[in-house]
Amino acid sequence: MSDDTSSQPQKLYATQTFDHVSLGRPIRITLFLLPLLLVGFLTASSEAGFFIDAVFAIVWWILISGVRVVAQWEQGVVLQLGNFKGLAKAGIVYIIPLIEYVRFIDLRTSVLNIPHQKAITRDNVPAEIDSVLFFKVLEPETVVVTIQDYRFAIAQFTQGVLRDVVGSLTLDELLSEREQIQSKIRESVDERAREWGIQIESVRLQDIELPEDLKRMMSRQASAEREKRATITKSEGDKLAAVNLAEAAQIMQKMPLAMQLRTLQTLDSLGVSPSNTVILFPAEFGDVLSRQQQKSPQNT
Repeated sequence: MSDDTSSQPQKLYATQTFDHVSLGRPIRITLFLLPLLLVGFLTASSEAGFFIDAVFAIVWWILISGVRVVAQWEQGVVLQLGNFKGLAKAGIVYIIPLIEYVRFIDLRTSVLNIPHQKAITRDNVPAEIDSVLFFKVLEPETVVVTIQDYRFAIAQFTQGVLRDVVGSLTLDELLSEREQIQSKIRESVDERAREWGIQIESVRLQDIELPEDLKRMMSRQASAEREKRATITKSEGDKLAAVNLAEAAQIMQKMPLAMQLRTLQTLDSLGVSPSNTVILFPAEFGDVLSRQQQKSPQNT
């Protein structure tokens, strides 16, 4: 017996990389190798040349390890002996080794997936909601000093707000008022994120999963609703046709020639197929028979 869950297709989400691109590494390597080769060439004939080269390499590497490059899309938060010193803007900066520390903060718009949040609506319907969050860092200093892991905090806070908002809505409101729900979640998260130096740009609901039995009931309800509209439309059409036929009958009653033309049109439509046999019965003959029946009781 196979597992039903294993046969269901797995959802794939786009993943974002948070690794900092080290732009200063090539510069540090170049600054390290060129003087080291020059010192090695000068001390090649000395007996203590290897010792001198080793000491010089260690000291020189420590000194040039503070050379950093800040990209245009980020800023560096510099801490000196644990205290905030300032922000490093785009370009080459020097961080004093063993005394200062720099953390690079990306200022571009970032994206976080908020997958599979289980929530219960106000009318007790369970739902699983997938959403995505777009945000941007406005104050790098606040992001580093105020909160430990701002990405994790934003994701967790958004999950809680999403469940709270969904819990205050009915199922019909959840399915029909998506734009209002997204706006309400964004405003709630942005109000708190501003304290952490973060701006929430947008919250989008990607998918809303409902229980299978509820989906079947909703499908039957939609089918019944469509059948109801079809029946109403057909009845309205029959009513309109009856009104038109009644009006046509009144017109034909006043104009016998119109009745005869209508009869000929009907005969023409019946004679299209060779399998039909049409017997013509004069309308005047029917009138004669009707008058004879009216006279016969009087004669008796």
